[in-house]
Amino acid sequence: MTTSSSSSLSQSNTSLSATAPLSAVILTGGTGSRLWPLSRAALPKQMLPLTSERSMLQETILRLQGLPNLSAPILVSNHDHRFLVAEQLREINIAPQCLMLEPIGRNTAPAVAVAALNLLAGSPDALMLVLPADHVIADVEAFHAAIAVARGVAQQGHLVTFGIVPQIPETGYGYIQRKATPLQESAPQSTSNGASSNSAVSDSAAHWVYEVARFVEKPNLAAAQEYVAAGDYLWNSGMFLFRAQDYLQELERVAPEILAACRAAYEGAYQDLDFLRLDESAFFSCPSQSIDYAVMEKTDKAVVVPVEIGWNDVGSWAALWDFHDKDEQGNVARGEVLTHNTRNCYLSSERRLLAAVGVEDLIVVETADAVLVAHKDAAQDVKKIVEQLQQSGRCEHETHRKVYRPWGSYEGVDRGERFQVKRIIVNSGATLSMQMHHHRAEHWVVVSGTALVTLGQEEKLVTENESIYIPLGTFHRLHNPGRIPLHLIEVQSGPYLDEDDILRTDDVYNRQPKSA
Repeated sequence: MTTSSSSSLSQSNTSLSATAPLSAVILTGGTGSRLWPLSRAALPKQMLPLTSERSMLQETILRLQGLPNLSAPILVSNHDHRFLVAEQLREINIAPQCLMLEPIGRNTAPAVAVAALNLLAGSPDALMLVLPADHVIADVEAFHAAIAVARGVAQQGHLVTFGIVPQIPETGYGYIQRKATPLQESAPQSTSNGASSNSAVSDSAAHWVYEVARFVEKPNLAAAQEYVAAGDYLWNSGMFLFRAQDYLQELERVAPEILAACRAAYEGAYQDLDFLRLDESAFFSCPSQSIDYAVMEKTDKAVVVPVEIGWNDVGSWAALWDFHDKDEQGNVARGEVLTHNTRNCYLSSERRLLAAVGVEDLIVVETADAVLVAHKDAAQDVKKIVEQLQQSGRCEHETHRKVYRPWGSYEGVDRGERFQVKRIIVNSGATLSMQMHHHRAEHWVVVSGTALVTLGQEEKLVTENESIYIPLGTFHRLHNPGRIPLHLIEVQSGPYLDEDDILRTDDVYNRQPKSA
């Protein structure tokens, strides 16, 4: 740990430069398996509107508005979610600084490293605010005030993490033990015009900054109770603020093999439409480690800012129940739900009427193709069902019946021996790839809108209540030339109907011939 005295950090934050650019680095990976069946690999929790009308990713970005000298965000995503992320940014009118694609997940230390390399290429003093895309923060004012404090400390060379003041002995979080004596009492950093970045924060609401004594893995209940009673332990939020150069220097010192692989992956990166794709072979060779394990537990520059910001990582159905407002019986009900003599339950219905009678402390979640029933005390074990689905070769952990594509979406309606029925929506102006299937023929019926269909060497305009047949082995393409979404029903017939029976020859989205 650092031996810096409090005097080394006692200078006023107002004397530090407030002009160093700050970029939010949003980590959009993860599958949220504890929130199955709503969260799935193809549509994970950060892409879902679990706590408001916007997705958790969108809320993460929008709550940063108002921070001084804030640059456009950098997002680190994976290949499969690239179009989902891009569309969600478009919906909230955010143009990212960079949308970086990992060819494979390698945990948070490499993800932060490639973002730091990107920032350092633009500014040697660049500050990065590292945020998971799937957290809830209710008190945005307090969050901004804490960022202002961390910003000043980070400009002095420290790697800052935000520790959540614990309310209960939670076993689902890691903990940070802070040292007993604070480095400094720090008022919010002033902006370039001399005004506080958060005028609502007074001197009495100043934040303390502490050196980190140690990081602790998720404890059992007895240990968690001891930590909360001790008063010097904080929940590990997974949020950080530091200069890009300081993080990379520490990474080179404590995990040089990670930095070498990330540097090679970044130097070999190439632009693909609006995405920056990291070099695959270099990134595949990178060790998979969290930023806590790789850097924060080993550095002597780690400090923590304790915060009370209404934070929730929404890591389970029990956490989501805790977040939402409840009725007089303690129930959270979403969708068509009826209850009688039911208490303290989370009840969610996506497609059908859900009725609960004479039960308590249950989680019941209904989707089009799966229903979860669990006791709230067992909420962390939902991932065990996901593991069983993976081992059995089923698909319910991967996708919903409704699957999103860059051009729109499709949804399975029915499937049987040698046939499958889908509902397809094509966005205005969107175009599917030129493609062919080896094992199936298709029949398209337009429900609403207009379809321009390329069939072999011919083009045909198909309108409402009209249909067209696509023979097996024939190259075809679908385009929506209209101003409203195109809705159609697709009936597939043949001996093999899975999605990998597709050969693309021309695709505006640069997808591989047999990729999603």
